[in-house]
Amino acid sequence: MRCLKCNSLEDKVIDSRMSKDGLSIRRRRECLGCNHRFTTYEQLEHSDLRVIKRDGTREPFKREKILDGMVRACEKRPVSIHTLETSADQIVNDLATEGLKEVPSRIIGPKVMAKLQEIDPVAFVRYASVYRQFQDVGEFIDEIQSLERLPLDAAMQPELFEPKVR
Repeated sequence: MRCLKCNSLEDKVIDSRMSKDGLSIRRRRECLGCNHRFTTYEQLEHSDLRVIKRDGTREPFKREKILDGMVRACEKRPVSIHTLETSADQIVNDLATEGLKEVPSRIIGPKVMAKLQEIDPVAFVRYASVYRQFQDVGEFIDEIQSLERLPLDAAMQPELFEPKVR
């Protein structure tokens, strides 16, 4: 790994441990040139999985694209990056367990929307507006009204009053 401080390629691993529910390895490294310490993460690459885009083109699957889309949807929202990383890992695991070599993007998008709907309704609408390519305000309104019909998650909506004890 290249040191961010002096650009040296010489380093040593000081500590390794599992992180993110066993899906990646966290390594503490020390640069042999300047003694700067930094952290790297290793995770399984799903290089054999390919995505079939809407236009029929194919490209390698990249977890980072899922995470980037979720981060953009949650911009300026009270959602931690850890929550988004965990959700992205769950989506990747779901896709990997299906055992497919190629996955249409029309399968990935709804999985991301389902996770965002659990995490933050505003982020869900943001992501859905791009994914579903809303053409006018009416489509936004329809999506928001469909959210209003869903029961509120107890974790997202705290109780306002203490229950009466008899």
